[in-house]
Amino acid sequence: MKLLVLKETNSSENRVALTTDLILKYQKLGFEILVEKSAGEKSAISDESYVKAGAIIVQNIAQNLPEVDVIISVQRNEIDLSKVKKGAVFIGMLNPSFEKEKIDKLIDAEISPFALELVPRITRAQTMDVLSSQSNLAGYVAVIQAVGAMQKCVPMMMTAAGTVAAAKFMILGAGVAGLQAIATAKRLGGIVSAFDVRAAAKEQVQSLGAKFIEVKSDDASETKGGYAKEMDEEYKKRQEKIIFDTIINQDVVIATALIPGKKAPILINEEMVKNMKAGSIIIDLAAVNGGNCQLTKKGEIVEINGVKIIGHENFPSFVSVDASKLYAKNIFNFIELLVDKEKKNIAINLEDEIIKSTLVLK
Repeated sequence: MKLLVLKETNSSENRVALTTDLILKYQKLGFEILVEKSAGEKSAISDESYVKAGAIIVQNIAQNLPEVDVIISVQRNEIDLSKVKKGAVFIGMLNPSFEKEKIDKLIDAEISPFALELVPRITRAQTMDVLSSQSNLAGYVAVIQAVGAMQKCVPMMMTAAGTVAAAKFMILGAGVAGLQAIATAKRLGGIVSAFDVRAAAKEQVQSLGAKFIEVKSDDASETKGGYAKEMDEEYKKRQEKIIFDTIINQDVVIATALIPGKKAPILINEEMVKNMKAGSIIIDLAAVNGGNCQLTKKGEIVEINGVKIIGHENFPSFVSVDASKLYAKNIFNFIELLVDKEKKNIAINLEDEIIKSTLVLK
């Protein structure tokens, strides 16, 4: 079998879908590894490193596409489909809810697209959960970027000249990214509070030493998969008031709320931003799906009344060395499911819940 690793074409994407430590493992599964030239450059993996580990560097992938069985990427999903052999498998973070046209083209070319964002939240799939591995890093990066953008210290400092107050962090959404943001901000000495619609998040937030801001509701606040669900209008009004009252005194607000397959919910409106103190920072991890802040501009840093709103599209990409390592392991663990280890070929078993959930069909 032949596996091709694509070079990412998006300027904000520094990750790569394969790290050198996994090449021998792929070979044991029966793969010959082809890597597009310079694919690992932005993750500090040179072409020479790939070759030394046993991969083949490909200058022009169009010549190799007709013989490739599996194509892997991080986010890139555009290649010359007329050259890809029918029945090939394409695996990556394909964003199926927002990239339907591109995925339709893959299906029309008789290629099987697997979107790893759709890996179910079950115990057996934890090692393949790209959303968790990458969100964890995004939460860390959010705090580091906020600290870099702030013009004050994070921990409380007692000096002969006086006391410096600790910075206040508010985390909106206590999923994987939010919990890592809480942990990182606490380690740096910040005073942290957090909000989440899921009552189950309260114990996790408090276990990390943060204050949980709660809006009580009788309705279920999470999906069967463990994700936050969209709440009713009455809940949203109460949520808006409590966020408005809390956000005024914060130095940093990190928004992480995403509902899979939907535009990000607005949690911070224009009025809230205008009532925040000058010098405050908003980090919007949901910018790529429209943003949790009404004034976020995807891929940009804007300043409103002295409040800086950071809306990068790809936060894990800032730590691409570690992000690539985790993502590459996620994707390898997934590919193991697709391989018949005795026959050394691809065998798509639609009885497997993980495979069935991630295969995108029209």
